[in-house]
Amino acid sequence: MITEGQIIIIENAEYIDGYKIRLHFNDQTTQTINFENFIRTSHNPHIAKYSDLALFKNFSITDGDLEWNDYDLCFPIADLYENKNIGDFRDNSNEAA
Repeated sequence: MITEGQIIIIENAEYIDGYKIRLHFNDQTTQTINFENFIRTSHNPHIAKYSDLALFKNFSITDGDLEWNDYDLCFPIADLYENKNIGDFRDNSNEAA
């Protein structure tokens, strides 16, 4: 959990396989996040297009954020840090983005 006043950024991200990306944060926390459920169940065409793995793999870290195509797709840093609201891990919701 991010505490009040704590500044968290993503320092590095590495593609694992499928729709999994491992994120390394500035406080030494690491999360491996599976975005598959979020992307494949989305009815929003701006999100669903990332089911194409070539597009999905084309992410970058910009100013400490994980993003795709100049912020066409991005997620709240707190959700990535806590690995929640992304898909099929903890709470199965699709509220991010």
